[in-house]
Amino acid sequence: MNIGDVASRSGLPAKTIRYYEDIGLIKPHRSANGYRCFAESDLHKLAFLCRARALGFTIEDCRTLMGLYEDESRASADVKQLAQEHLAKIEGKIADLQAMRDTLGVLIKGCAGDSRPDCPILKDLSGER
Repeated sequence: MNIGDVASRSGLPAKTIRYYEDIGLIKPHRSANGYRCFAESDLHKLAFLCRARALGFTIEDCRTLMGLYEDESRASADVKQLAQEHLAKIEGKIADLQAMRDTLGVLIKGCAGDSRPDCPILKDLSGER
């Protein structure tokens, strides 16, 4: 398969596929003329990476996951630990977003939203109390 074929089948842009090759996540074969030749296994790895990235794993996490995926002697505990660490980061981000939502909600509620210049939202953003 060429890069266009594998891009359409994996759901990844060709630019992303080239990037993954540049950083060593995939290693497609090269034909005599230098064109990339993707095998079904490359397509499978790209789909794997696409799904992992969609779940928010970093490139380095993806590198680790790919290594674990390719290691048939891996311990599932290693995979679970990585996933649990990622979930903890997601939960932290959710907590931060909820706190931001709550703060912004209080500020909006405190703003009259009329023609007067007094605005508690701007006061808070500027550090005034």
